Amino acid sequence: MMAQSKALLVLENFIGGKFIPCSSYIDSYNPSTGDVYCKVPDSGKEEVEAAVKAAKDAFPIWSSKSPLERSQILNKLADLIEHDLEAFAQAESKDQGKTITLARTMDIPRAVYNFRFFASSILHHITECTEMANMGCVHYTSRAPVGVAGLISPWNLPLYLLTWKIAPAIACGNTVVAKPSEMTSVTAWMMCKLLEKAGVPHGVVNIVFGTGAKAGEALVCHPDVPLISFTGSTLTAQRIMEKSAPHCKRLSLELGGKNPAIIFDDADLSQCIPTTLRSSFANQGEICLCTSRIFVQRGIYSEFLKRFVAEAKKWKTGNPSDPTVSVGALISKEHLEKVRNYVKKAQAEGARVLCGEGVDALDLPPGYQKGYFMLPTVITEVKDESCCMQEEIFGPVTCVVAFDTEEEVIRRANGVKYGLAATVWSSNVGRVHRVARRLQSGLVWTNCWLVRDLNLPFGGMKASGIGREGAKDSYEFFTEVKTITIKH
Repeated sequence: MMAQSKALLVLENFIGGKFIPCSSYIDSYNPSTGDVYCKVPDSGKEEVEAAVKAAKDAFPIWSSKSPLERSQILNKLADLIEHDLEAFAQAESKDQGKTITLARTMDIPRAVYNFRFFASSILHHITECTEMANMGCVHYTSRAPVGVAGLISPWNLPLYLLTWKIAPAIACGNTVVAKPSEMTSVTAWMMCKLLEKAGVPHGVVNIVFGTGAKAGEALVCHPDVPLISFTGSTLTAQRIMEKSAPHCKRLSLELGGKNPAIIFDDADLSQCIPTTLRSSFANQGEICLCTSRIFVQRGIYSEFLKRFVAEAKKWKTGNPSDPTVSVGALISKEHLEKVRNYVKKAQAEGARVLCGEGVDALDLPPGYQKGYFMLPTVITEVKDESCCMQEEIFGPVTCVVAFDTEEEVIRRANGVKYGLAATVWSSNVGRVHRVARRLQSGLVWTNCWLVRDLNLPFGGMKASGIGREGAKDSYEFFTEVKTITIKH
């Protein structure tokens, strides 16, 4: 046992430019083996207090730097992460359970790009000016950083989503206290090692590791943190709103989704099927933008289902380090059980499972038998009111149902509490525009999925969140605007 504990990676909080040990730790598991491989600080009020103080102390110097100076530092940090891309990808795959292929091609490159994008966009924002000649007045706006930003990021795309918050926050001149998920903290800790080399002054970026209940709550409740950016569950967001209300905090909340794909009978299935497989099962279905309700027009329903299931069965599940594997491990034993229970509930309601969980044998390589794996699972003959069609499952499970008319499918697609993303497949341009306008969804992709321009707003409607992120939207969120009037 002693030999094993020596091999464990032990993380430390990063506060005021220094790594600080914590008095207590949480076990973090390797999802693909089921073994503890890392100790994560179990931080609380004391650690958050120290981090907020460091961020407050660093704010005057950092906020007084020009956008160009901050831009150069962000670009340097991007270069350093890119230089260590393989080490970051290996760590992300081991820590989260995602395939090494996805970590190499999506997670870490996007983290690098987040810094580069905001390093560039901060140089191009302009303020407004108007003149009232009859009053002899000129009005103009000025924008200034808000102060200490509290950033809480999830476990599904750990470095990708953490940097999507840190980059705009510090580009705008704020300092930050960030709390990654306690289940996926390693790449955030690795990034901290590069901050000084990149020229980030001490205290500008502070990372406090721990649970939402302790570290997250302390951060949300801190009176000196005027702004919270959170990505995670709708339930947690409700608590954040309650705890933030007495302080009138500014909130950006990117929450869950129950995203529909609407496939009309004139869709190009040669493009639609591989893309919809990816949108259903990429990252084990653990992406807030994943498709979990597939509506197929009745004329092509049978053909789609047959081809979709046949292709889903080809997705290989297993060791995430194997480049031929498409589906890695789910994040935790508890989450795997939760996802499996959704499939059981669907079966109990009379739905049919066509492939995956409980239908096909899961063949895992030696050493991975205790990992949290699940095959891509396709459910059909499921009612719209079923929990599998209403609630976010966040696993490799998708439901395929038939529809007849455009009017009907829009009503059914909108018939959930969420409104994050949707995809529409059709070769009819008029229909594409019509349907896209009527879907209650912050993002609508037509004949594609997950094609992102970071200039444009990202976020959801209804229970999928409050606020938007993107070049202009993030700039507005992370700055305070002031109107100045000069009489001459």
